[in-house]
Amino acid sequence: MNIFRIDAVYIIHPEAKSSDDDGFYNGSGDKIILDEDLVSQKETELESIWTANTYSRSRASSYPSTGDQLDMMMKDKRDGTTTHQTACELVKSTYPKG
Repeated sequence: MNIFRIDAVYIIHPEAKSSDDDGFYNGSGDKIILDEDLVSQKETELESIWTANTYSRSRASSYPSTGDQLDMMMKDKRDGTTTHQTACELVKSTYPKG
């Protein structure tokens, strides 16, 4: 079962409190009858959002750490250089929006 389906079920069926290979269950342990059409629609929506934001996740992990960026900015100001700007522009050009 993929993560988008699991998330979709918990969003569409907030009464769902647990799951196993056989299905989803409410707080009393009763099996929930899923609204498959709504779950499928939500699953597609969640997957689309995930795909549309791939660049954002890639960028976030590619930027230098906050400490390194602060150090670059301090040295750029002191030395009249643009290392911080160059580093940020490289990430943005490597992972462009949409």
